Amino acid sequence: MSTAPSPFKAEEGGSGDRPITRPRFSLSAILAAGLSLAAVVWAADLPARLGAAIYTEQYLALVLAFSLCVIYLRGLILHEDRRKRIIDVGFAIISTGAALYLAIGYPSLVMRQVNMPWDAVAISAILIVAVLEAIRRTLGMMLVGVIVVVMSFGLFGHLISGPLQTRYVPPERILVYLGIDSNGMLGITLAIAATIVIAFILFGQLLLAIGAGNFFNDLALGLMGRRRGGSAKIAIVGSGLFGTISGVVVSNIVATGVITIKIMIDGGYRRTSAAAIEATASTGGQILPPIMGAVAFLMAEILQIPYSEVVVAAIVPALLFYVAIFVQADLEAAKKRIAPLPPEMIPPLGETLKKGWPFLIPFAVVVLGLFSFNLRPDTAAFYGAVSALVIGLFTGYGTSRLTLPVAWQALVRTGEAVIDVVLIAAAAGFLIGMLNLTGLGFGLSYTLVQLGSSSMFLLLLIAAIVCVILGMGMPTVGVYLVLAVMVAPALVDVGIDPIAAHLFIFYLGMMSMVTPPVGIAAFFAASIASADKMRTALEAMRFGWVAYVIPFLFVVTPSLLLEGPWWRIALDVGAAIIGVWLISAAFVGFLRHDLGHVQRLIIAAIGIALLWPDHMIIGQAPLIDAVALAALAIVWRLQRPAVVAPAPTAE
Repeated sequence: MSTAPSPFKAEEGGSGDRPITRPRFSLSAILAAGLSLAAVVWAADLPARLGAAIYTEQYLALVLAFSLCVIYLRGLILHEDRRKRIIDVGFAIISTGAALYLAIGYPSLVMRQVNMPWDAVAISAILIVAVLEAIRRTLGMMLVGVIVVVMSFGLFGHLISGPLQTRYVPPERILVYLGIDSNGMLGITLAIAATIVIAFILFGQLLLAIGAGNFFNDLALGLMGRRRGGSAKIAIVGSGLFGTISGVVVSNIVATGVITIKIMIDGGYRRTSAAAIEATASTGGQILPPIMGAVAFLMAEILQIPYSEVVVAAIVPALLFYVAIFVQADLEAAKKRIAPLPPEMIPPLGETLKKGWPFLIPFAVVVLGLFSFNLRPDTAAFYGAVSALVIGLFTGYGTSRLTLPVAWQALVRTGEAVIDVVLIAAAAGFLIGMLNLTGLGFGLSYTLVQLGSSSMFLLLLIAAIVCVILGMGMPTVGVYLVLAVMVAPALVDVGIDPIAAHLFIFYLGMMSMVTPPVGIAAFFAASIASADKMRTALEAMRFGWVAYVIPFLFVVTPSLLLEGPWWRIALDVGAAIIGVWLISAAFVGFLRHDLGHVQRLIIAAIGIALLWPDHMIIGQAPLIDAVALAALAIVWRLQRPAVVAPAPTAE
């Protein structure tokens, strides 16, 4: 049995996703690490333990100060023009000073905000402009444009008539409400980002720092390397496991794709296919329970339901997503006769598990903290991170060990990874504040409810398009936060189950990572593979087709979210798995051998019949499923490769 080193291993001293050369101690790195440490202090309840009475909003303002300063300091590196560098320094000083003023003076400001004092108005105006400019620099104009439109409604909506008419609110009242009130910028979305998101991204970064990324990749090699198309299956399994803890799709592709894409290309997959598989699998890691890139905890917090309910509801949709990718990769390998990996590249599975089992302990600590001790999600993640630190001090995976430079780099990377999410969360607070203060939220919900009463499908289709458009270019957690504010409430108002509504927006928003014209995950993977970016994005959409379809189905079929009697769940989930398998086979054009155009249409039709919601087939669902399965049996029989009779022997 081979004991060759895994092709996924990072350089010695690496974190498991990219090598560490030397610690960075620039001002932006120190601030990023400070952001992570502030979250650790808050998650551990140190202020309360030390007898310090600190408002949550003061902590949020401090997080915002760190984030804005890092964003504007980046401009000093990116810009060579002296005038632009001076502007960046000015933005950094003014925005950071305003946020720190808010953090220190919040108790006084919140008591005086009813009178709209000049300092409250000025600080709010500065921070609103600073946040919007920071978002423009990092994420582009899409989200900024949405916020400006909503704010414009708040200012001028009282001049229009109809359901979208808003009440008049003085501009200074809007500024103070958005900047200081706990229903605005310093509200629930920023609180979630500054506590749960930072805690779990730090948890993931520490795991990766002690070699968890290498362990997951070796585990994928041991499980899938000996199967046909093993190179693609390794990428699917490894990227899925890696993605569920990383929380950042592009980071996932950096960590695993630089190796898996090359292995897939060398194994016989086309460059676009290799890049598309990696991009789709890495994106899908965000929907994979139990962590779901921290979104599971955000969803539970927003819906005020137990975390376990979110995890249970997400199991089947995630399963169907990966069934589609796996089946397509497998049939592609069969069609092109792509062989398994060479034995010398596959580490022994038993040895991998023997070396890597300690990495299961931090996950167990988080789960026990949530379920057995009812800890806050960020506190549970804190204890999970502490257990990862302990494991890293005494052991690791391969050459990965926890040293001071490695721990410092994990803190820096965590801070850098969450800054965009913090800014998006602050912007989502602007949206929540405007919708509540002006009454626009009621008008939007009323309009969408009226639309849904005439056609539920049309409402879901419009919501899906909005989700994909709003999600373009944003990190997954940020996408969910914005959509949970803008779209989910309207879906709930028309009678859709809250979990189904939030999973709907999450899935469609997440797929913006591979959907043209932005498709940042697909484009990034295409760059690694030296493949055509647009073709890669289109192929990634084909591999991940389930994520565009299944949200429409589980909205009207609760059994796909494991709700209902067990026999109904078993029938619907079984039929869905077979349907996804058949439609995926039709996409590839291969089942037991190559499929012609007519055969592909027949296979796809059978798959659609099995996948289609039962109650929408004129009440004859069992009969339709039975006919579909009978048709499948006939097609499968006809697909059997012909047996060639041996030539007669001469007597």
